[in-house]
Amino acid sequence: MKILNFLLDENPPSKLASEVFWSWLGAFLGISAVALMHYNFLGEGDLPMIIGSFGASAVLIYGAPHSPLARPRNLIGGHIISAVIGVACFMLVGNVQWLACALAVSTAIAAMHITSTLHPPGGATALIAVIGSSKIHALGFMYVLVPVATGAFAMLLVALAVNSFPKSRSYSVNFGLSERKKAKSRVS
Repeated sequence: MKILNFLLDENPPSKLASEVFWSWLGAFLGISAVALMHYNFLGEGDLPMIIGSFGASAVLIYGAPHSPLARPRNLIGGHIISAVIGVACFMLVGNVQWLACALAVSTAIAAMHITSTLHPPGGATALIAVIGSSKIHALGFMYVLVPVATGAFAMLLVALAVNSFPKSRSYSVNFGLSERKKAKSRVS
């Protein structure tokens, strides 16, 4: 019954039209940048530029820019670390697909925790390295650079630009410093 009440809630929190607009604009421009690079510059070759996990990153960095999971460090670090781990798992145990999938995602999550770069789409980035097409597999560790690092940096540049316009959307490299200071003071 609680689930039904949640789904049928007639009074969900409303979003300001400006928040919806800036989220939409950021996602449109960020995914456009990556997709244009893919289709205009790499479409003729074997290098993919756009991967599914970038859609989830767009939700965080454009739709929830204040989330700790959307910080620039998390976006870049989470994707790159997860890509390295995903490729390594595919190379080591890719012949046992279920094991490579499980190892890639679980190890990526652990590594993101250890490095304070937790970014949920990173789990998908690791998984894509294992279950991706033969084009993805052929890239080997190049997958870390193109599409992962290049795409994440392109989306970051758009996020820094778009989220700097409205005062309500302060998305910056310094995001999270006060949270770390608070955490340290609680430990001390």
